[in-house]
Amino acid sequence: MNNITNRDLLHLLNQRFRYLTKEMNKRLSDHGLYASQWSIIFSIQRFGPMTQTDIWKYLNIEAPTVTRTLSRLEKGSWIVRRQGEDKRERVIELTDYAKQNFSVVQETMDTFDEDMVTHLSPEERNHLYRLLEKLATGEK
Repeated sequence: MNNITNRDLLHLLNQRFRYLTKEMNKRLSDHGLYASQWSIIFSIQRFGPMTQTDIWKYLNIEAPTVTRTLSRLEKGSWIVRRQGEDKRERVIELTDYAKQNFSVVQETMDTFDEDMVTHLSPEERNHLYRLLEKLATGEK
């Protein structure tokens, strides 16, 4: 295993990410959602109302992609856009429908989360978490 190249490592990481996203989309389909939509709903539930800028910066997604995803969520009655302090600013909030249905979707995602890491010990989960944090920040 000493011959793993950076390309091999990052390719595997990308493949696993794609697998996780595909599986997440499959599970979320029962709720009429996709992984990208769930990440926004989850973020708003976790942090409260957010501006579109806050969302794309936090999720590290391009602004036009967030705008398209928000439009779909709005059509599905999951979010509402409100005027911010600045005329150009839009604050995104969960609708009553989203708040009422959040716990059901959260249960689906809790099961998904557990299924995806079931073969990892608590120590391995903690180690993987630290490694991913380190990878993202470039910390030594």
